[in-house]
Amino acid sequence: MSRPPLVVIHPLVLLSVVDHYHRVTDKTQIKRVVGALLGEKKPDGIIDITNCYAIPFEEDPKDDNIWYLDHIYNETLYEMYAKININEKLVGWYTTGNRFKKNDIQINSIFYKYTPNPIFVVIDVHQFDPLALPTEAYQAQDEISKSGEVIQNFVHLPSTVQAFEPEEIGVEQLLREINNTDHHSLTALSYQKLDAVKGMSRKIQQIQNYLKMVEEKKITKANQHIMNNLQEILNYLPNLVSDQVTHAFTSKNNDNMFSIYVASLVRSTIAHHNLINNIIYNKEQEKQLQQDKKKEVAPKDKKDEKQAEKKEAPQKQ
Repeated sequence: MSRPPLVVIHPLVLLSVVDHYHRVTDKTQIKRVVGALLGEKKPDGIIDITNCYAIPFEEDPKDDNIWYLDHIYNETLYEMYAKININEKLVGWYTTGNRFKKNDIQINSIFYKYTPNPIFVVIDVHQFDPLALPTEAYQAQDEISKSGEVIQNFVHLPSTVQAFEPEEIGVEQLLREINNTDHHSLTALSYQKLDAVKGMSRKIQQIQNYLKMVEEKKITKANQHIMNNLQEILNYLPNLVSDQVTHAFTSKNNDNMFSIYVASLVRSTIAHHNLINNIIYNKEQEKQLQQDKKKEVAPKDKKDEKQAEKKEAPQKQ
């Protein structure tokens, strides 16, 4: 049984699973949901999961061996999906929660009817850590127990979340409705960069812990694939001690600071220019008001003079 090198989960799958979970748990006492995963296997072995649908599922919370999965409903709905998009094949199934249960091996055995190597994905709908993915992918593997029996256990698979361009646009529009309007502001982008650095720091800490366990011989046999990747990462690191690299960083930093300095000067000059224009405009408005008042007062004075002349004329006669 060949393991896929990577399981790619698309945002549409995550949105559908969250919607399925809330539709079921809000009206019933069911604590988790189950559904089928649709996608395709690429020539390089990567499993691309692009769609999913819900399957009726119930289980006894007290006994893991008592559960029900409507496989007839699954077959009927899969036939309908196949008529819409023939390229999407049933590649596995999903469940909600933060880890798999004992009866998941039994549920996984049902999906061997539809695909030779079903992918099992656990999706945590209550994942609030911005530095971690809410998905974990597994695949069943035959193992020999201590008693000599052949049993199946889940083996972890690397997984990630990727999106097509239309999905990225849709997710962006959705985030605009959910988050604040300053989603693309400098503050929001700075927080995203900070979260990315924290995530990288966490990954480096995991690598450090793994290497310590190998050094202390807590892990008897180191994974050669991991060691090769670490060596490749170290080879890609730049030589920061070199004079050329130091000069390049200094020049780039000076150029950036110079741009910021010029931008600050321009901003101050424009603000001062606008202030002067406002002062001139206000003075012109004051002059215009004074002239308008004088024009209103002048006709009144002329009327008063005419009335006074009319009163004096009879007296002279």
